[in-house]
Amino acid sequence: MRCIIVDDEPIARKGVKKLVDQIVQLELLGSFNNATSAGLFIQETAVDLVFLDINMPGISGIEFARIIPKTTLVIFTTAYSEYAVDSYELDAVDYIVKPINDARFRKAVEKAIAYHALLIDEEQKSVEKVAEDYIFVKSDRRFFKINLSDILFIEGLKDYVIFQLEEQRIISRMTIKNIYEWLPKMEFLRINRSYIINKSKIDSFDHHDVVIRKHEIAIGKSYHDIFFNEMMRKL
Repeated sequence: MRCIIVDDEPIARKGVKKLVDQIVQLELLGSFNNATSAGLFIQETAVDLVFLDINMPGISGIEFARIIPKTTLVIFTTAYSEYAVDSYELDAVDYIVKPINDARFRKAVEKAIAYHALLIDEEQKSVEKVAEDYIFVKSDRRFFKINLSDILFIEGLKDYVIFQLEEQRIISRMTIKNIYEWLPKMEFLRINRSYIINKSKIDSFDHHDVVIRKHEIAIGKSYHDIFFNEMMRKL
């Protein structure tokens, strides 16, 4: 699971990092001293789990948990036990009171891993079949056949994706991360955290945006080099 740490206390961040490093199922992507920086990172990078302090200057952990994607799991790490009720109302995986011991931390992570597996299983059920040139996608209790060549782009919206076709849009419950793993990379490219494009449908592009039909899609900073390396290779 790809995780980050958000805590305004350097010693606390260092302690959580040490615990994360002991669990092979966790991959630490970054450590942040405020919610604003962490939020910008999550906008560009898929994160499965956040170890989140609550009492921070600026945006609190509770406020931050309300605005991150629903598919990003949260384990609160705080010195204040009185926030426990608020954390569970936000469907947090767990709530750990500092100082954190190894056994309590591992128990919380095991819950997150189990829940993450359930989320992935649910998403996989949304795609019935993936072939070389089409997929069947579940939408509104039915499975729709989508020819890959008909896809203009795919937009991620929290725990849903929208397949934008020439004449219609199909909405399905899954994450953009998982659908991207199923798509052929020769034809599709992710250009920001929320969009996957069909490279053959690009009408024009510059250093900031891609234009497909009437849609203008921004190129994310962390995807910029990958996009231009791929597009220049084709010229």
